[in-house]
Amino acid sequence: MTAPRSTTKLAVVGAGAVGATLAFTALARGSARTVALLDVNRAKVEAEVLDLQHGGMFVPQAEVLGSDDVEVCRGADVVVVTAGAKQRPGQSRLDLAEATISLTREILPGLVEAAPDAVFLMVTNPVDVVTYAAQQISGLPPERVFGSGTVLDSSRLRAALAQHCGVATANVHAYIAGEHGDSEIALWSSARIAGVPLLDWEALPGRPPLDDDARRSIARDVVESAYRVIAGKGATNYAVGLAATRIVEAVLNDEHRVMPVSTRIEDFHGIRDVCLSLPTLVDSRGATTVVDTPLSEQEVAGLRSSAASVRSVQQRFGL
Repeated sequence: MTAPRSTTKLAVVGAGAVGATLAFTALARGSARTVALLDVNRAKVEAEVLDLQHGGMFVPQAEVLGSDDVEVCRGADVVVVTAGAKQRPGQSRLDLAEATISLTREILPGLVEAAPDAVFLMVTNPVDVVTYAAQQISGLPPERVFGSGTVLDSSRLRAALAQHCGVATANVHAYIAGEHGDSEIALWSSARIAGVPLLDWEALPGRPPLDDDARRSIARDVVESAYRVIAGKGATNYAVGLAATRIVEAVLNDEHRVMPVSTRIEDFHGIRDVCLSLPTLVDSRGATTVVDTPLSEQEVAGLRSSAASVRSVQQRFGL
């Protein structure tokens, strides 16, 4: 591991529901010594900064900055891009692609100039297509530009499995892979519950079996959960803010943590030239190495289908 940074700066682009929540979460967890917010709405970003500063005595010491000028991001170690078109009820993540890719083309060159050594984390949807576009636009090594991918989806999966099986979430190790969206798949064949292969799990007394029907229901609920949150409150922000902050910490602290982030896939079971989520090593260099996770034939087919879905959108926008 590399030596810990003596000072750390996190820049968050977009002071909407996700960006503001991410900034709050990073401050509450003491993730970075400086947290900078950038947003085109000057009054909004200044108000968010004031609100965050007013709680400074209750969190680890940190400096909070905010502006509508990209200079506020100067020298950042990690830049998280949350700015993008807002997903409306009934709208798929892929429907957001055109507006968000256009915005990414507009803002990313200035961010790279201000923070040329930073690791860039894309959080805005559709994250896989936007990450692919950001890699092309930035010209940076692909490991330094990656997406939040299915880190949140995997958290949702683990929470649902833990509740179903009657164990703590920390005892569940399972990943969602592929597109962060409707074609994502659960990697059942490599999942474990308290060290037991998930497919061999025997239900605890008084708990329902984890059979094919239960697994299908859980996977469907994971895919649909974001739509339920958006329908009820207009946006997802708390869980995605926590997930993104955890990714940021893996970079800033050089944790060498395996996370299902969205990275460029070049040769994985015949899948290439597309950004998808697979268990990947995340450290101070960014998202570096895809772990060669064992997959069933059905899971390989699901990943290929997911890749085809994302690639079709990339091609639609000339990526």
